[in-house]
Formats: sequence, structure tokens, C-alpha cells
Amino acid sequence: MTDGSLVRTGEGLRRDDGVLLGYLAERLAERRPLILGAYARLRSGTVLYEGSTIGDHFATGHHVIVREENQIGDHVRIWSNSVIDYGCRLGSRVLVHTGVYLAQFTVVEDDVFLAPGAMTANDKYPIDKSNLRGPIIRAGAKIGMRATILPGVTIGRGAMVGAGSVVTRDVEAGATVVGSPARRVG
Repeated sequence: MTDGSLVRTGEGLRRDDGVLLGYLAERLAERRPLILGAYARLRSGTVLYEGSTIGDHFATGHHVIVREENQIGDHVRIWSNSVIDYGCRLGSRVLVHTGVYLAQFTVVEDDVFLAPGAMTANDKYPIDKSNLRGPIIRAGAKIGMRATILPGVTIGRGAMVGAGSVVTRDVEAGATVVGSPARRVG
């Protein structure tokens, strides 16, 4: 399941029992290392697949999964029962709260907050694996509890998405949207 030669960790790693590093990514054509920066704090049940690069001061809650081919910045927190699917990019100082799902190819820029239960999607016509496109969440945006962001949607810089909203189209920078489908209110 893991191969120590495919895991590179920085200094100061603190990990609970039951953490798996470098989990085999069967979909990759060739094996690639998991690179984990300095001062990571990994709680029990965390699984980090091979082939991702994660910055310094990374922290997880319990039962977090980070799949392969992800690029994650510094000071990122991913709390319990969240999944970062493969091919995502997360900037620095991102907080992914409890029970969040980021679909393949989602882009999350710096200083974004994703509240508990937020979800993204990447396939406009399930299951069309030839046209997967995750949403883009620009720097400083805040995504409310149980909000859903559909494929290809861009959430603008500093925008806010209200709890329970379903975002079906782009949100302008600084805007606040709520509802299903989400509409601008501020």
C-alpha cells in the first residue's frame, strides 16, 4: 500500500497511528513520490496518495483523503472527513472544513474558506470522463455550509456563497450569492 522510497517529508512531521503516506495511485502510469513539506500535523485516518506535492505547515483532521496529482500550498488545513480528489490545486492559507468534497481538477486559490459540507462537481454530463472540468475558486472567497459549486464555474475574488446555495454560473469578484440556483444579493 505504501512505499517509503516514494514518500519525502520535511522536518517536524507529527502523525498519529493509522496515517498512510504514499498510498498507491493505481491510475498513474508510473509511480511518483508524495512530497510533504515541513511541520505537517496528520491525524488518524489520514491517507495521502503518492504523486502529490504539499507545502509546509499542512494539517489534517481525522479521516482525510488527499488523492494523487494534487498541488497544495503552505498553511493549508483540511478537517475531518474531507476528500480532495485527484488533480486539484490549492493555494496557501486555505481552510477546508469538515465533510468537504473537492472534485477532480478543482482550483482553490489563496486564503479561501470552505465551510462544512461544501461540494464541487466536475462533470456537466455524468459520467463523461473526457470533459472533466472543476470549478475555480478565486483568492479570498468564502463558500458557505453545504453549498454546491457546479463544473466550470468561477467564484470571483473575495466573493461569498451562502449556505445551501447551488452555484450554476460564474460569481463576480466581491459579490454575495444565495439560493438554488444562486442569485446575487449583494
